[in-house]
Amino acid sequence: MAIFLTRNSRVVVQGMTGAEGLKHTSRMLAAGTNIVGGVTPGKGGQSVDFAKRSIPVHGSCADAVRATGADVSIVFVPPRFTRAAVIEAIDAGIALVVVITEGVPVHDTAAFFAHARASGTTRIIGPNSPGLISPGQANAGIIPADIAGPGRIGLVSKSGTLTYQMMHELRDYGFTTAIGIGGDPIIGTTHIDALREFQDDPDTEAIVLIGEIGGDAEERAAAFIAQYVTKPVIGYVAGFTAPEGKTMGHAGAIVSGSSGTAVAKQQALEAVGVKVGRTPSEAARLMRDALDQLLVHSGDLP
Repeated sequence: MAIFLTRNSRVVVQGMTGAEGLKHTSRMLAAGTNIVGGVTPGKGGQSVDFAKRSIPVHGSCADAVRATGADVSIVFVPPRFTRAAVIEAIDAGIALVVVITEGVPVHDTAAFFAHARASGTTRIIGPNSPGLISPGQANAGIIPADIAGPGRIGLVSKSGTLTYQMMHELRDYGFTTAIGIGGDPIIGTTHIDALREFQDDPDTEAIVLIGEIGGDAEERAAAFIAQYVTKPVIGYVAGFTAPEGKTMGHAGAIVSGSSGTAVAKQQALEAVGVKVGRTPSEAARLMRDALDQLLVHSGDLP
């Protein structure tokens, strides 16, 4: 099983005819994603030929949904057009919108996030997200599909690069779904949303949570874990050596006083039983130990 994205998802790519859209549509098709169409204003009725398929292009999300029954959209459009593109997908009734675009103005994100909440029908992942992958089923975004195969771990991460590294480190165990939620100050799907889904997914046996400095998302995730999550959770927080008061990397990664530091997040997670690695490799080792303990308890190991 997987969360949010499965082999049955019907995916359209907004901006498929642009350079990034073309490149990653080709990669997603190779990974088995059921891409049913592209969306580019003014190019409806055209099609784009890939290695084994010709994908129709629609002029709007509403046209794409009517023609294909699409329920997932991946947004590869420039930042200044992203707000309109996401709102168009929401108004078309698409259930999941994955926003890959980096550099979306915060007030634009706030606007389409509020629109999604008001609609009550659409989940947003991102912006500034690498997307998500359910290995062996579907890939929606830019995560390389050959890093790891299907398996037992759920992964939710603010960092795209660390998503890739953790998948590589734990490739022999595999993943149900790996989600890059993005590191911007305002994002759609949060750590808590993913934790809830992984807890309820019978095929996910353990969860990796990757955070970053800044904000209090990891502290709120820790409170949620204490109340709701019974599966092993292993954490890693990027930024143990980050200087205070300096903005780094993602727009949300800024530390003020003791709030938002990696140490504060580590302490909040460890207080509710989450083991936190000081490096990604240490976090991967902790996850291996946790999974081996599950096997011992189940009687599959001596």
